[in-house]
Amino acid sequence: MEQPAWQYVSSAPEPSAVPAAARTLVIDLEGALLRSELLMEALFSSPGRMLARFGAGGRAGMAALTVILARARIDYAHLPYDPDVLNRALAARARGEKIYLVAGRFADHAAGIAAHLGFDGIVTPADLAAGSLPFDRAAIERIDARNSSPASLKTWAKALRVYQYAKNTLVFVPVITAHQMNFTTLGYALLAFLAFSACASGAYLMNDLLDLAADRQHPTKRHRALASGDLPISSALLAIPALWSFAVAASLFISPLFLGVLGAYLATTIAYSLVLKRKMLFDVVTLAGLYSLRIVAGAVGVGVVLSEWLLIFSLFVFTSLALIKRFSELSMREGAGLADPSNRDYRITDLHVIAAMAAASAMNAVTVFSLYVSSTAVTPLYSRPWMLWLMTPLLLYWFGRALMMAHRREMPDDPILYAFRDGPSRTTVAAMICIMLAAI
Repeated sequence: MEQPAWQYVSSAPEPSAVPAAARTLVIDLEGALLRSELLMEALFSSPGRMLARFGAGGRAGMAALTVILARARIDYAHLPYDPDVLNRALAARARGEKIYLVAGRFADHAAGIAAHLGFDGIVTPADLAAGSLPFDRAAIERIDARNSSPASLKTWAKALRVYQYAKNTLVFVPVITAHQMNFTTLGYALLAFLAFSACASGAYLMNDLLDLAADRQHPTKRHRALASGDLPISSALLAIPALWSFAVAASLFISPLFLGVLGAYLATTIAYSLVLKRKMLFDVVTLAGLYSLRIVAGAVGVGVVLSEWLLIFSLFVFTSLALIKRFSELSMREGAGLADPSNRDYRITDLHVIAAMAAASAMNAVTVFSLYVSSTAVTPLYSRPWMLWLMTPLLLYWFGRALMMAHRREMPDDPILYAFRDGPSRTTVAAMICIMLAAI
């Protein structure tokens, strides 16, 4: 049974028997006040700098790493503190009680946290055991570290971005557009979907680890499972290789070529997380390429020929959606009165240019689709190709609506998920599917 997060030390008298000014609140830093691990916080406070210092330190083994982590720059103001424990501490401070943190390692970081929160100092578990304390042992209240419980399925689903799996349905597009829907091809497409989902979830976890500091300063991303402390960093580090191992196994079952495409996707995703997402427009082109790579993987996975029309159309569509995503993020910051993002190479003043580029890419996608309907490539696949012209106004409507909703700040920062959740968008997509089926 889980123990309470705090308890009175047996030797302490009733609180009313000791004046408030003479009482001391002693809080375990890790497991009680801090909903994370100091070691992991130090490691991921600036991963690139940590690796550079470790490589240039000239020392070997864990001793060098410990020294480097002890000197890491941790943002104490945005760490995931337990709100109940923190409120108890602030209430004790208001009553005039002294407050000390118990920390067995990284004393400098523990002291920094204590100073930031206005506490009186730190003690070690050895100090408590030996009784060598800077306060009266007979009048302390102890908030112990609680027994940690495994993260819930809801927390894991949030961390793995299960809702983002909707994007991986793009692997089914080549099967549908090539009219090769049968039990075998759909089975391989489903396995490709699972492989991409596992691979993407591992990449999302890695991205969140690298973005911990930035996410905690973001008005919405600070609620992510890792940033908020709902999911331990150590658990994410174990989940990443497990997810990628499953993705590799599923890919090998499909084909070595599919594994190569998935490997390219993962390598590009890692490059995006480490470098490219901080480069202006490189991030947009990379995102568009990653979306299109899902379609390529779907074609490779089921063994159908990928249409160059579909690939070009996809690149313009996803470039537009990536630009809308950036527009939504920047407009949200503008509406909240926030400064330019520190982890993106964009400025709020870029909004008008980004909106124009998003609209241009969307119209290019519609143009490519119109040229495809006018080409001879459509004849072998559709008996009534003229019906496909009815999809053109629907595409114009959907892109125009997406741009308008983003301009009105009424779209989440991911337009693809918006398409799945927005009623008019779902109706538009359903109508286009019906038209395509009627044209066959």
